[in-house]
Amino acid sequence: MLRLLLLLVLVPFAGNAQTGSAGDNYNKALADSLGADQYGMRMYQFVLLKTGDSTIADKEKVASLFKGHMDNIGKLVAAHQLIVAGPFAKNPQQYRGLFIFTTKTKEETAALLASDPAVKSGLLKAEIYGWYGSAALPLYLPLHQQIEKSNH
Repeated sequence: MLRLLLLLVLVPFAGNAQTGSAGDNYNKALADSLGADQYGMRMYQFVLLKTGDSTIADKEKVASLFKGHMDNIGKLVAAHQLIVAGPFAKNPQQYRGLFIFTTKTKEETAALLASDPAVKSGLLKAEIYGWYGSAALPLYLPLHQQIEKSNH
């Protein structure tokens, strides 16, 4: 897990090896609107979702909880609180997925996670970490909407 977190922290700095001056294309209004610091970065809350401790045998109940999970993701994205969400492939650590929130604190993020039916039921559990990444990250969402044929 430490390797995963280091990768997520160090990858944004890899672009600094490109040629050209750092400030050649600087757009102050855009940087300010995104909450960027002098490096074009900002803090986010990174959430690692793992298999929870609850076991629910009723497959319809599980399906309903995960439908609520997906609906909640859509609600949080629409509110500009969640900017990255996605599942992991099966793995021995039981990591299920990740979220990146625009929230400022772990407590604020935990309150939003409490609105997720799969987390609330214990089917998923969440670990929350502060993460320093590109302030431009939210800008990919409008592009994504242009390339998705279906949202489920």
